[in-house]
Amino acid sequence: MTNIQKHSQAILKDFSQLSSWEERYKKIIHIGRIAPPLDVKYKTSEWLVKGCQSQVWLFAKQNSHGQVVFQSDSDALITKGLVALLLKYYSPLLPEEILSQPVPDFFDKLDLKNHLSPTRVGGLFSMLKYIQYYAKAFSLSG
Repeated sequence: MTNIQKHSQAILKDFSQLSSWEERYKKIIHIGRIAPPLDVKYKTSEWLVKGCQSQVWLFAKQNSHGQVVFQSDSDALITKGLVALLLKYYSPLLPEEILSQPVPDFFDKLDLKNHLSPTRVGGLFSMLKYIQYYAKAFSLSG
């Protein structure tokens, strides 16, 4: 089993006991509430994700093993929860692992696209583009 499959299974397990979309929505908000804040020095336009309804900052670096480690924050709890789910899926992974899975499979399995507003779905895909962008940049530099 790959690391990305393990990350996906962990996310799906977290949501497996929740039968309704309302419960899933509350869980995403809870994840946003408990997600660690991003250091204020990264809350700048340099790290701001464009294309999101809310403000989202996404910081990326590589650890000593070459894995990409992401940190994020948002000014909206639902968005902060969604980006925290993305980071649980993609962090820490090697750039090649990130690039091999451009769209997390848990999106469809949790039916996120059909229950979020079009602007939130658009924001999710903007976050995904930035994650892919950072992974590509690290793969080219290393």
